This record gives sequence, C-alpha cells and structure tokens, in this order.
Amino acid sequence: MSLFRDDGVVLRAQKLGEADRIITLLTRQHGKVRAVARGVRKTKSKFGARLEPFSHVDVQFFSRGSELVGRGLPLCTQVETIAPYGGSIVTDYGRYTAGTAMLETAERFAENEGEPAVQQYLLLVGGLRTLAAGVHESHLVMDAFLLRSLAVNGYGASFTDCAKCGLEGPNRFFSLPAGGVLCVDCRVPGCAVPSPETLVLLGALLSGDWRTADACEPRYWREGSGLVAAYLQWHLERGIRSMRYVEK
Repeated sequence: MSLFRDDGVVLRAQKLGEADRIITLLTRQHGKVRAVARGVRKTKSKFGARLEPFSHVDVQFFSRGSELVGRGLPLCTQVETIAPYGGSIVTDYGRYTAGTAMLETAERFAENEGEPAVQQYLLLVGGLRTLAAGVHESHLVMDAFLLRSLAVNGYGASFTDCAKCGLEGPNRFFSLPAGGVLCVDCRVPGCAVPSPETLVLLGALLSGDWRTADACEPRYWREGSGLVAAYLQWHLERGIRSMRYVEK
C-alpha cells in the first residue's frame, strides 16, 4: 500500500454508485490518472467541489500496490485547490465550450495512463489560465492550445516555410498529410489555399504572438479554426466531439 502526491487538472468526473465519482486527471508526474473519490456527491463532502472539471489541484492518492496506476483504481484521499479555473470558465458559454474541447484534446494526447506527459500538462494549465482570464477570444485560446498540443506531440505544422522541401515562405498551399504549407513545386492534389492572413494568424497562435492574433479579422479566425480542426482530426484519426459546440 502506497501514498502518492501530485498536482493535476481535472479532465472529467463520472458517477460511481450513489455517492462516489471516478475522477480523471492529467497530472504533472504520472500523466493521465483515474481515481475514485469516495462520497464526493454528498452535500457534506469536504472536497467534492474541488474535483470538478477545469480545477487545478494538489491531490493525494492511496494505492493498494507499489505503483499509482495498476490493476485497481487508486483513491483520492486529500485534495487542495491550486487554481479554481472552472469558476470563471463555466459562467461563459464561449469559454466553457472551448475549455471542454481543450480538456478532451489533452486526454486524447495522454491516452496511456501512468505515462508522464509534462509538456501537455503545462500547456493545459497555461491554456486554462489564459482562458479563465478572458483577455483573448476563447476560440483563439483554444486554437492556440490545439496547435501547440500537436507540436509537442510531434505533429507541428508549418505555416510559412514549405513542409516538404523547406523553401522559405510565404507559401500558400496547405496540405494536412504533408504537415503544413507547400510551395508550388511540392504541392499535391487536394491542397487547400487559405488566405495569407489566415496563415499569418495560425503562425501567430503557434508562436504566442497575441498582438497579431487579436488584431486579425473574424473571417480569418473562422477559416483558421477550420484548418486547425481538420489538422487535429487528421492526426487523431477522429474528431473532438466537444468542438461541435464551440462558438465561431
């Protein structure tokens, strides 16, 4: 029997029995972890509200084996709030739907339980912090998170130089299988030809240039979001269900 302590973000919560929940978290040291929280659905629960989605928490687990992730689910025995991002996110529809898509994406990129995914964890914490602050459009924050998640998982897209031969940009032809824009000589059938302003926007979101991203016109936001969603679906091999509810 072992005790483990880690900090993580609550991705989702599922009902278990009459008063318990199975909590899925993305943690700093152990990647995705599913654990049972006893009695958290009771009105007198001391930490039930701390284990809602979007919460950034410091949590203690009790495991019956020497490893946190084993045959059975560990128990959440103690929870302390680090940052209650959910309080600001759930009160706004745009932030809520974008945040839900971010949680689902993070879980998809951390599919193997118990395997550390530190970069994905740090991206999620930073993305939720930015989303909760409300200083940028929610769908821009979501698209920036999606592009950076793809990049840290080995699927970074190029929005300037040719993804195939490396020819310096700007280049106009965007290919999902190729991993970004292609030059005239490398272009393949089925390429999209987005507006130059859209490619500038996507490059700004990937690099964190918020001044450029915030100044972009809505029509380029919409076109860029479509490319990001298609690129994400291509590499995950199926779409993110939550994205159908995101305001564009």
